[in-house]
Amino acid sequence: MKRVYLILSVALLSLCALNLSAAEKEQKAEPKNHFKFYGFIRNYFVYDSRESKSGTGDLFYYLPLDVKMNENNTEDLNATSSFRFLSLTSRLGVDVSGYTLGNVHFGAKFEGDFYSGLSSASDVKGYFPSNTKISGTATARLRQAYATVTWKELGKEQKNSVGLKIGQAWHPMAADHPHLFSLEVGAPFGPFSRTPLVQMDANLGEHWVLSAAAIWQMQYQSAGPVGASALYMKYGKTPEMYAAVAYKANGFLLRAGVDMVSIKPRVQAKVNDVTVKVSDRKTSVLGYVYTQYSYKKFALKAKTTFGQGGEHMNLMSGYAKVGENSDGSWNYASLRNSSSWLSMSYGKKWQGVLFLGYVKNLGLAEAASGPIAKGDVYFCGNGFSNINQMYRINPQLIYNIGKMNIGLEYQWTSVQYGDYNDGKLNVYGLAENNLHWVGNHRVNMMVKFNF
Repeated sequence: MKRVYLILSVALLSLCALNLSAAEKEQKAEPKNHFKFYGFIRNYFVYDSRESKSGTGDLFYYLPLDVKMNENNTEDLNATSSFRFLSLTSRLGVDVSGYTLGNVHFGAKFEGDFYSGLSSASDVKGYFPSNTKISGTATARLRQAYATVTWKELGKEQKNSVGLKIGQAWHPMAADHPHLFSLEVGAPFGPFSRTPLVQMDANLGEHWVLSAAAIWQMQYQSAGPVGASALYMKYGKTPEMYAAVAYKANGFLLRAGVDMVSIKPRVQAKVNDVTVKVSDRKTSVLGYVYTQYSYKKFALKAKTTFGQGGEHMNLMSGYAKVGENSDGSWNYASLRNSSSWLSMSYGKKWQGVLFLGYVKNLGLAEAASGPIAKGDVYFCGNGFSNINQMYRINPQLIYNIGKMNIGLEYQWTSVQYGDYNDGKLNVYGLAENNLHWVGNHRVNMMVKFNF
């Protein structure tokens, strides 16, 4: 009898152990709510050989300024060098994942930095260039804040999925970045913008992805008669629309997309001293192709953008007023722009990077009835309407050790400007008089600690 009890006891204990093991496995298989905090402390040390158009404490670089001769025509006042270092691009963020309901997965991202608070000198009394930053402090700024809903394991092979992104995130035209540690990550040779949106990405099997988005404007805005503003989209009542298709396989990715913006630059005007409603509208279409490939320690990325406008994504373009109507409305035409970049990277611990970029202002597709006044051209606020073309050569060397990244960059940016003719551009919206090149040497060092 004792032997029977012993056998039964062993069997019962074994059964309990098996049930416990199965429960543990089941528990491990269940996704758990997860908060992943991340961030970094980043310092940039920057030298420029020439006064330039730049943002974020002069860390976000656009282009060198045109020649500005003094009263005696003996000195170029913009040929002035400078140096500074700041840590205001340090970042904090949190990724949320693990919330599920059947095959529906929920997540979120919240990310900020300390960009806000800087201001320009209001009066430099002729002692410094007018864009010199002399005041302000680093205060918190929202970069990204969005929620995600993803339906996984769809279809017979369970390889399909559909995801929604709702909130402020990278503009889908600007989400592909070259291998650069500099703050502008290739702008203005490619689109750059974070913006409110609703984006859908459908993964069809292992290779194909279809994307579509409805986009609003916040920090990066369309140009117009009252400057850069989201008013033009607000009263246009039409969100920016985006669609793309991508193919990916074996370290290779190819994506092509198109973006359309339709805005109202004005909704009121004066006709015979009477304020009336007007039906102004400007619509532009922009397309792009992006590719990337990686093999072991080597990686290559390339992107080309062509089309109309795009000034709200920091492209060197915009649109122009080309006519007036008897009812007070204006006619507009978009400037065309071609922007391209290529980046190559090799290495892990020691990483070498080469970036090449080129921009061409192609002007209007059709000639206006006459020369276009400078004030009637609504151009990217970080550029100038007398730009003809520009290029950048940018090698970098990065040393990655643990959670530290130390990078050294040399950047040569050259712009071909033209002169306005009595304050006007030609009938295609281009400045072609006295074409001349202006360049800037930038040396940038980054020290970054990740956590």
